[in-house]
Amino acid sequence: MAGGIGSRLWPASTPSMPKQFIDILGVGKSLLQLTVERFLALAPIENFWVVTSSRYEGMVREQIPGIPSGQILQEPEARNTAPCISYACRKIRLRHPDANIVVTPSDALVLEKEKFAGVISEALSYTAGEKAIVTVGIIPSRPETGYGYIHSADAVPGKVSPVSEFREKPDLATAKAYLADGGYFWNAGIFVFSVQTMLSELRSYAPSIESVIDGLEPFLWTASENDALKEFFPKCEKISIDYAVMEKSSLIHVIASDLGWSDLGSWGSVKTHIPSDGEGNAVVGARVRLPDTSNSIVYAPSGKTVVAEGLDGYIIADTPDRLLICRLSDEQHIKEYSEGL
Repeated sequence: MAGGIGSRLWPASTPSMPKQFIDILGVGKSLLQLTVERFLALAPIENFWVVTSSRYEGMVREQIPGIPSGQILQEPEARNTAPCISYACRKIRLRHPDANIVVTPSDALVLEKEKFAGVISEALSYTAGEKAIVTVGIIPSRPETGYGYIHSADAVPGKVSPVSEFREKPDLATAKAYLADGGYFWNAGIFVFSVQTMLSELRSYAPSIESVIDGLEPFLWTASENDALKEFFPKCEKISIDYAVMEKSSLIHVIASDLGWSDLGSWGSVKTHIPSDGEGNAVVGARVRLPDTSNSIVYAPSGKTVVAEGLDGYIIADTPDRLLICRLSDEQHIKEYSEGL
C-alpha cells in the first residue's frame, strides 16, 4: 500500500512526493524500495502488487521497474485501507483464485530482515492451511503511545496465536501497563491471509464496500478498468481494514516478534534510526556545523551546508522550496503548521 502522503514528515514528505518515495534515512533507497527489497526474499517481483494514488503511478514504475504494469493499481481517490484491500483482492482472485497474500505498508522500516522473512513465511504457511487472518505484532521496547496495540494472552514469540482484542493508541499509564503485562504488541499494519478468507470476511463485515466492488469487478482486467474505477471506487465507505474487519472478525491471529520495526511516522522516529554524533545530533544529506547544538536532527540536500548554533532538541528540515525549524517536542503540530502551504 503506497498511497499515503506522510504529512508528519513535512517538508521532506509532501503530497507531490510523499515519504514512501523518498530516501528519508539517507541510505540511497526510498522506503518503497526498502520494502520491496525485504520481500524479495519471499517472492519474485512478478508476485508484487502496489496500490497507490493515480498521481504516483509513474513514481512506482520508476522505483520498481520490474513490477508488471497491470499490478500497479491506481486509486482515483483515497478511501483508506479496507476499499484498497478489497479492490486488490478482487483483481488478484480473478487470476490467482488460491492466492496467499501479504498486505504491508510501503513506508515502514524493518531492521531484522532475516527474522522478518521467517515471521512472514510462518504466517503464510498458517494461512495456507487455515481460515485465518494473521497480523504481525511487534514486541514493544518502550511504552509507546503513538501505536495501536494487539492483545494476545497466549502469544508465544514467533508462533501464530489467537488475538484477544485490538486496542487503540493508549495514554502513557496504559502503555506502561501493556508493557508490563507482556501480552500486548504494536500493530504493524501487516496482514497475511488467503484471498478467499479476506473477501469472505469483507463480505460479512463490510458489505457496503463489497457491493460497490461487485459493480467494479466485471471491468477488472479490461480496457475500461480505470474509467470504471473512477465511477465506483469513490462510492466506497472510507474506513480502515482494522475497523472494518480486524476488530470484528473471529478469525484474527497474531505472530509477534522483535523485528527492529518503526513506522517512521515522525521526525523523532526517523532520528532514532540515524547514527548520532556525541551530542545526540543526527544528520541526513547536508554538511553541518552544530556549535552548542544537541539532540537535534538536520535533514537537507547533500550539496547544502547547514550551521545551527545553540539549539537543543530541534528539527531542521530543508528542501529546495520549504524550510522547517521546530522543537522535536512539538512535532505533533507539524501537520497543522504545514496545512495550506
